[in-house]
Amino acid sequence: MSYYSDQPHLLVAIDCIILGFDGQEIKLLLVKRNFEPELGKWSLMGGFVRENEDLDVSASRILYELTGLTNVYVEQLQVFGKVGRDPAERTVSVVYFALINIADHDTEAVRSHNAFWISLSQKPDLIFDHNEMVGLALDRLRYKAALHPLGFELLPEKFTIPQLQKLYEAIYTIPLDRRNFSRKLLSTGLLLETGEKDQNSTTKKAVLYRLNQDKYQSKFHAFWNFVPDSMLG
Repeated sequence: MSYYSDQPHLLVAIDCIILGFDGQEIKLLLVKRNFEPELGKWSLMGGFVRENEDLDVSASRILYELTGLTNVYVEQLQVFGKVGRDPAERTVSVVYFALINIADHDTEAVRSHNAFWISLSQKPDLIFDHNEMVGLALDRLRYKAALHPLGFELLPEKFTIPQLQKLYEAIYTIPLDRRNFSRKLLSTGLLLETGEKDQNSTTKKAVLYRLNQDKYQSKFHAFWNFVPDSMLG
């Protein structure tokens, strides 16, 4: 028996804001649509929630289909449900943002979905309310990365402190003081020396670190204060 047969039925979509770091810039994974509505325009990656699928499971499935990755950092951001946001049909979208290391993704899977990594500085206009979604995700990333060790999700397994600083400078689009940043990072105890050096460095070989996973997992929601409080406003 259907108890709600007299109620209107809506489509529930998942839209994923997938952010990556290429060592220099923060990039966004976008799809060039090959179907209507808005054929040929740029869009976030998304899909519809299946009938027997939880929201988080749906988001993870979409991310896997596009990137080939599992165990990705994914966070539910907000629900977008304005009437007319999708001209095709009444659709409520649950928005997630995900952070991945660009080097890890499945290149062929991305290509098969007509998707491309695009620098935030060159982001094209997106369909529907997707521009608003991206702006909200960047605000969340900048706030949380300042207080929690979220930025590590965008890095390879082994990294240098200068690489980590470059990441945070890319997130906030401002330069950071090298000594203060290094001192704050080392004082957290989150970094473990690997005993290796970066052989690709063009200057003095920098020490490679890896993340102390136990401390990262147990203290993730502690306030680390990686960057000045003035950057959070």
